[in-house]
Amino acid sequence: MKGRVVAVCVSDKKGTVKKNVGSGMLRVNWGLEGDAHAGDWHRQVSLLAWESIETMRAKGLKVREGSFAENITTEGLELHTLPVGTQLRLGTALVEVTQIGKVCHSHCAIYYAAGDCVMPREGIFVKVLEPGEVRTGDVVEITHPTGGTG
Repeated sequence: MKGRVVAVCVSDKKGTVKKNVGSGMLRVNWGLEGDAHAGDWHRQVSLLAWESIETMRAKGLKVREGSFAENITTEGLELHTLPVGTQLRLGTALVEVTQIGKVCHSHCAIYYAAGDCVMPREGIFVKVLEPGEVRTGDVVEITHPTGGTG
């Protein structure tokens, strides 16, 4: 199964809307260079499908890539159905799914505007296994559907 990268987004502060910068470097044990969310933890990079953003747009929200604070916006893969441990090739980098969704302790501005937010249910988080560059238009490919090589 394959999808594609729609946007590569960064922000200076956690929990804020991210800006599409078109490309970026993914570093092992860090995440996306230049993003406030990066660090040596299990949620190094966040991904959200464009299809999930379209769901929110259908509710009347004027949202775009990065609006849900995701680093990588994809198209063509149902990200939230991928099991933890699934490995993906993002551009030249290799990443592994570490978490599906997240607990939203304090509702964001988007939640208050729409009465709902898709990121806690349909966003995923990955850690970087092999460094590389990711850019808009790159293929997103599942390399190990159930995770790992063993």
